[in-house]
Amino acid sequence: MSTSQPPRAPRAAADAGGTPDARQLRAILIAVSLALMAVIASVSGLNVAQTHLAVEWGASQSTVLWIINIYTLALAALLLPLGAIGDRLGRKPMLITGLVVFGAAAVVAGLAPSPAVMLGARAVAGAGAAMIMPITLAVITSTFPEEKRGRAIGVWTGVAGGGGILGMFLSALLVDVADWRWLFVLPVALVVAALAMTLRSVPNSREHATRSFDTVGALFSAVAVVGLIFVLQEGPERGWTDPVSLTGLAVGVGAAVVFVAWELRRRDAALLDVRLFRERGLTGGSVTLLVVFGVQAGIAVVLFPFFQAVLGWSGLLSTAAMMPMAVMMMVASGLAPKLAVTIGARATMAVGVALAALGLALMALFVSVDGGYLSVLAGMLAMGVGMGLSMTPSTEAITGSLPRAKQGVASALNDVTRELGTALGVALLGALLANGYRGAIDDRLDGIPASAADTAREGIANAVEAAPEAGGHAHALIRAAQQSFVDGWQQALWIGAAVLAALLVHVVLRGPTDRTPAEADEGARARAGTATSAAAR
Repeated sequence: MSTSQPPRAPRAAADAGGTPDARQLRAILIAVSLALMAVIASVSGLNVAQTHLAVEWGASQSTVLWIINIYTLALAALLLPLGAIGDRLGRKPMLITGLVVFGAAAVVAGLAPSPAVMLGARAVAGAGAAMIMPITLAVITSTFPEEKRGRAIGVWTGVAGGGGILGMFLSALLVDVADWRWLFVLPVALVVAALAMTLRSVPNSREHATRSFDTVGALFSAVAVVGLIFVLQEGPERGWTDPVSLTGLAVGVGAAVVFVAWELRRRDAALLDVRLFRERGLTGGSVTLLVVFGVQAGIAVVLFPFFQAVLGWSGLLSTAAMMPMAVMMMVASGLAPKLAVTIGARATMAVGVALAALGLALMALFVSVDGGYLSVLAGMLAMGVGMGLSMTPSTEAITGSLPRAKQGVASALNDVTRELGTALGVALLGALLANGYRGAIDDRLDGIPASAADTAREGIANAVEAAPEAGGHAHALIRAAQQSFVDGWQQALWIGAAVLAALLVHVVLRGPTDRTPAEADEGARARAGTATSAAAR
């Protein structure tokens, strides 16, 4: 092993004696998958109930968006600190605590009498989710033997990637057949099932810590993530040059710089040893997840209004239309480990990124108002397969770069990367679509009454609402808005495809280095020996 590698801690100790048998491993995988599904479904579930929240409480659009976003903000901010605490105190106790906190908060949210109570409940649910999400992956990487770990991570990444769309569909179904408050029945039911299986089947494992917890690093990591996620969420609404947006950006970047400097000073006692980013596996996996999740989130956010405002579909039908992409993503995530064994992890990531870029190009080439759903279906399927193939080896590259004793931190880093990528993709691709729409619709508003034309420039949903004011030009206004939306989306799709093409070059040139099982075992023994020597000193 290179002498530039930082020393690593010894393997975590497991309470259970020996490796679990196949039956227990299956139960563990089901338990953590149910827990993860509850967390992921709650990220996107409330999106289908925005109108219901506004009507019931008379809440502003800003308040409704905060009810949705505060969950993600709390989740992302606390991932690294709580992942590290789980490594120290025990992953099973942390998972159980997270499930209890998350489930209780979901019950309160479902019964909330006011926006203030809902905001508080969603924030607490985000904290509970931050206890759950990194631990679910850490349990897999610290429990499953090497020959079965890749397949288990494939299942985990499939749930993490496709679970949001699946949760959105089930949430839309509950809203359609019952009431928006029934949205919270789904995560509560998943939590109850996951809790029961965790208590019975999941073994405990933890790090034998010899150094104090990095409280300063945990604080600055949380502030950095809050600042960056906040500006990405608020920037499109407030404007990127708004003082609040600039303040959030300054706080986030400043805290990130201080965090890196502090972690370099702490070295082996750091919350996250940033020197590990010298490794191609950690850097390549993180960059790939950041970009892939960013593009996927940005495109998914646009697909929903395309189905609703352009094709005129209901919320339930629109979410159902996205299910083929989610299914292909989950299937490909499960197949990725087998492909990686055959052609290598880097090649698998490259194939996945290339297919995702192809999917965006197909949608950009063929999407049209008249072509409808079939004009985007092929691109959606290709993108789903590509994302599934790229996510699993990227996640393995990240978790494999840190020792088992630090799997809570490794998993948290993996999750923070996903959350940052999602926020970045939604903000940037959403802005590109909005600018493209405004540029395209100006040339199509000749003859439209001035008031209706001004409203239509704000967005396609505004154009549909303003159509009655246009009188005999109503149909022309809606058609102009639909075509302009497609034109703006095409621009965003091509830019997304170009970003993925650049990522493909990065993966090919600087992706994780493929290792044979013998090399992996030799590296593990070398890391254990180095870590033991460091601990003795």
